[in-house]
Amino acid sequence: MNATNDDTPLARRWIAMAALLVAGFMNLIDVTIVNVAIPSLQDAFAATDSQIEWVVAIYILTFALLLLPMGRLGDRLGRRRMFIAGVCVFTFGSALCGLAPSINTLVAARVVQGIGGAMMTPQTLAIVPALFAPKERGLAFALFGLSAGLASVTGPVLGGFLIGADIQGLDWRPIFLVNVPVGIIAIIGALQFVPNLPGNKGLEVDFIGIILAAITTLLVMFPLIEGRQVGWPLWIFAMMVAALPMLWIFVWWQRRRAKLGQAQLLPVALFRNRNFMVGTGIIMLLFSGIPGFFLVLAILLQIGNGFTPLQSGLTTIPFSIGVLAASVAAGRMGNRFLRPRISTGGALLASCMILLPFITPQEAGEISRSAFMIPLFMGGLGLGTAISPLFNTVLGQVDEADTGSASGALQSFQQLGGALGLAVMGQIFFAHIASGLQAGEEKVAVYSDALQLALIFSTTSFITLALLVWRLPAPRPAKLDKPQAA
Repeated sequence: MNATNDDTPLARRWIAMAALLVAGFMNLIDVTIVNVAIPSLQDAFAATDSQIEWVVAIYILTFALLLLPMGRLGDRLGRRRMFIAGVCVFTFGSALCGLAPSINTLVAARVVQGIGGAMMTPQTLAIVPALFAPKERGLAFALFGLSAGLASVTGPVLGGFLIGADIQGLDWRPIFLVNVPVGIIAIIGALQFVPNLPGNKGLEVDFIGIILAAITTLLVMFPLIEGRQVGWPLWIFAMMVAALPMLWIFVWWQRRRAKLGQAQLLPVALFRNRNFMVGTGIIMLLFSGIPGFFLVLAILLQIGNGFTPLQSGLTTIPFSIGVLAASVAAGRMGNRFLRPRISTGGALLASCMILLPFITPQEAGEISRSAFMIPLFMGGLGLGTAISPLFNTVLGQVDEADTGSASGALQSFQQLGGALGLAVMGQIFFAHIASGLQAGEEKVAVYSDALQLALIFSTTSFITLALLVWRLPAPRPAKLDKPQAA
């Protein structure tokens, strides 16, 4: 099957589209489904707090670091080939996760999953123009947004159900193993129906830039996640300090390649765009408060208050419904009132974080799941309200020729922001739990207080976002690539 659209039967094109959606859904649901399994993983492996953080963070980090270069490799080697390879790697990584005999093996398998996710995700939107004529693409792109919303709703519930069912005594393992048959279906569909899109072998890939970016990121992330576990020795702080000169080397390398007319991992033109850089910081602020929030909330509900994984997943559904509802409304509003919508979204998220401590119990007893509905729904509305206009506003600050690179860069920084926030909130949360339990305090109160302290970080991020967005000029209409779901 060659790269066509109008010449290809409509049924074949929509089957190909279904294969793309299934793969994207599998990737997105894996982000949300893991959170409800964290307490089960901790019990099964007697894992340390930092090991549990790595289960979540390593996937986000790997995905973020490889998103840009894998998109470039797709252009070079062929998008269909890269997409199928990515689904294969992700499916294999899921099988490794489900069969992992130890927590360290699970963390390594999550790296494989992250590589597969980064390989397939940039190709999905890029394949759509080969399937559909311009007049048909609106519905196709809308389906990606719908898929993301459904994944955010389905993930926690499906994860809780699979763990609670304890299929064949496998406990948490089915949350990963379920990806295997789904991935095989997506591979078969892609092989049969996705068009063969030849790549441009003349395109360059900045491999040194990739390595420098990875080293810089790890010099920041490793100390934040492992620092408390190893007692904050001097070398941990030395690593964080070393991240600054490594960042300078990365920027210098990108500028050098730009002067030589060579491809850059992050185009230098974006470095020089002050508004884009400020906007990138705002996006990192937004997404820094989301993954860490769901991690600590799942632990509070399950370990701190005795919820089952299914009860925990059902409790968080109002947030996902809020995201879905706000995303639908955002699509209808288009490019109107962008900055006010972003500020409103940040304020709603901050309100959610402020209200939650008032409904978490301070002593053992029946906890009301219904009490979480309004704050979590407000938070979901906030996230769904802010995402689309935020990306549109930031991309509106760059020239049209740089929109593609800028969109990919923003999605990478979105994931890095999530990893950074996860590390910081995890440090605050687990440190307070350790000190509180060691002092003999009431377990429920310790977890509730730890949640309150962790939420200070996310609340500050969301309030800063709501205020800082007004520093950006009014955007020009931008061609928006779909961001990844939180």
